[in-house]
Amino acid sequence: MEIVASTPFKDQKPGTSGLRKKVSVFQGKHYLENFVQSIFDTQADLAGGLLVIGGDGRYYNDTAIQKILKMAAAYGVARCLVGHKGLLSTPATSAVIRKYSANGGLVLSASHNPGGPKGDFGIKFNVSNGGPAPESVTEAIFARSQIIESYKTLSTNDIDLNTLGTQSLGNMSIEIIDPVKDYADLLETEFDFDAIRNLIAGDFRFAFDAMHAVTGPYAIELLENRLGAPNGTVINGTPLPDFGGGHPDPNLAHAKELLSMTQGNDALDFAAASDGDGDRNMILGKNCFVVPSDSLAILAANATLFPAYKNGIPGVARSMPTSQATDRVAEKLGIECFETPTGWKFFGNLLDAGRIAFCGEESFGTGSNHVREKDGLWAVLAWLNLIAKKDTSVQSILDEHWATYGRNYYVRHDYEEVESDKAKTVIDQLEAQLPKLIGSQLHGREVSYADNFSYTDPIDNSVSSHQGLRIGFSDGARLVFRLSGTGTQGATIRVYLESYEADISKQHLPCEEALSELVAIALDVSQIEAITGRKAPDVIT
Repeated sequence: MEIVASTPFKDQKPGTSGLRKKVSVFQGKHYLENFVQSIFDTQADLAGGLLVIGGDGRYYNDTAIQKILKMAAAYGVARCLVGHKGLLSTPATSAVIRKYSANGGLVLSASHNPGGPKGDFGIKFNVSNGGPAPESVTEAIFARSQIIESYKTLSTNDIDLNTLGTQSLGNMSIEIIDPVKDYADLLETEFDFDAIRNLIAGDFRFAFDAMHAVTGPYAIELLENRLGAPNGTVINGTPLPDFGGGHPDPNLAHAKELLSMTQGNDALDFAAASDGDGDRNMILGKNCFVVPSDSLAILAANATLFPAYKNGIPGVARSMPTSQATDRVAEKLGIECFETPTGWKFFGNLLDAGRIAFCGEESFGTGSNHVREKDGLWAVLAWLNLIAKKDTSVQSILDEHWATYGRNYYVRHDYEEVESDKAKTVIDQLEAQLPKLIGSQLHGREVSYADNFSYTDPIDNSVSSHQGLRIGFSDGARLVFRLSGTGTQGATIRVYLESYEADISKQHLPCEEALSELVAIALDVSQIEAITGRKAPDVIT
């Protein structure tokens, strides 16, 4: 064992999904090691315990795992479960933690961010329930990282990540596991696979884009091997360290190949994609796109069609920026609905307490109580199950839902890599206006509330403040402004726009037309263009 002297890095505060930086930052001397040692120093249960390790296969994944294993052995972890070739999707990591009662897990991923030597890398600690560490844990890790003076490691050869089975490192046992089987077995208990097989065996045509990210092997096993979809249904299915040079973010801007397959007279009936680490999803039908907020609401409304939820669900939860479509479903079903801050960790207590079964975020994240992470393939299988049971098209499912509950028109504008000081100015000057906006008129709309969202967890009474600026109107429309915590350069300003339409005759307008007035209000009140110099958002989803 070696004790290596080190000094703190001031920038190791985890964001909404762990610590994310450029690969070059993590390659810096002691950078990764300092953060990992801070996790070990604050998580006493890992000493003598079981740790799960895996990642999305992006550049530096295998190097980081070797460093972490040597540090885990030096710290006194008794046993590690590591995905074959270092791969474990984020939802699969959660499933493995829960199945084997691990004391925690390390997820090596920067999710939907680009990979490669010049791309991004990240590390996130998941606690024993399989979910992302709560704020109390991440704050303790950061506090430790600010006073750390050394870390422990073993001076020894690397282990073989490419061979299944058990190895030793010092006194620690390491088992290289099949990264797919436990997770796939779990999902097979969630849905009606016979109904989906019958759907696929007919003239139903679909594709899944793994974006050269971690979900390729999982999708091939589930969709092609277990459900009988034709070979080639999964496209871009080989995980690559740089994601094939693409951007592994499943949205309309970055999955254009898949989108084109759903357009025109010979379009596919259904298409879907997932992201770098497998926790996000995009759902497409023939000539239509399912807004993630609507996806959560529709799945909640039809939960009894899934075998695991045939008796219904106790409640649902959504992140604050996610549209209020789910609220309308919950009200009609007579179940609880919770509005939480952005970040999957805020759903954990509600899931553990049995208060909710489904949850989701507008950023293409949907999941249930089967794991404690959002789950891209879970959402894809849920939609296939839904289509099979209803025996109809994606567009018809959307139309039926809107006719029953009304339509929440919704869009998100992202201004990416804005200079941090300018992004902060946008938020600060807008927040200063909020008290004066209440009761005023903006383009003829009355402002009914304006605040900086704060959340009190109903289970442990912890309080999370300053979670995003909200401007709500008397007609149910909303504007939300946030700085994203998932980037690695500058800041991303996210603007969320939502309005409600109950009139069936007005539920099929293009989103940009239905929300054009709200866009004008958002630009006026925030002064984004004047402050940042940006004339348009970089991404619209």
